[in-house]
Amino acid sequence: MTPAAHHSAPHAGQTILLTGFDPFGGGSHNPSWLIAQALHGQRIAGHQVVAAQLPTVFGESLQRLQALVQAHQPALTLCLGLAGGRAALSIERIGININDARIPDNCGAQPVDTPVQVDGPAAYFASLPIKAMLNAVQRAGVPCEVSQTAGTFVCNHVLYGLMHLLAQGVGPKGARGGFAHMPWLSGQGEPHLPLRDMVRGIHAALWAAVLTPQDIALQAGATH
Repeated sequence: MTPAAHHSAPHAGQTILLTGFDPFGGGSHNPSWLIAQALHGQRIAGHQVVAAQLPTVFGESLQRLQALVQAHQPALTLCLGLAGGRAALSIERIGININDARIPDNCGAQPVDTPVQVDGPAAYFASLPIKAMLNAVQRAGVPCEVSQTAGTFVCNHVLYGLMHLLAQGVGPKGARGGFAHMPWLSGQGEPHLPLRDMVRGIHAALWAAVLTPQDIALQAGATH
């Protein structure tokens, strides 16, 4: 049972929904879920964090996410995922309307060049203040970057799907959403970050997200 399963939601607009994934690809732990669990119940600027786990499965992950958004009516949703090989917390800028799986999901599905949402737009930008979040995480002493690609696996599927849900009016008016990728945990591979550092970084990112209605201007682009 996930924390969200036995937690009564606060009033609409007072909740932060923080999701992580179950392990996939042969891994025994997924840091995204461990971070979400660690922050469950935290109070951030009058908002309460509700953690929930998503399955690393195309389709089912979005069904679960839609149910969570409808149940908790979060003012802000941040979905977390694992990107083994990245050295920093990666705040995603954009989700694209494509599923192209290099490995099977946890139910064995491996879609190639299918849309996340039939007749949906090519892409959605995250609506969280990604530059303010970047600045806050770096100020907390945790490596962080803005990422220009969330891949084409279930993480991108969830980012695009979340933004599509919000665009369709699922959730409270003015609700914002986004996605961040986490490095491996210490012991999972190289490069890695300690769990406590990643928890501290996401905590700082959530404070910035709640307190920054309009993003700041900060260079965080990429040349390739």
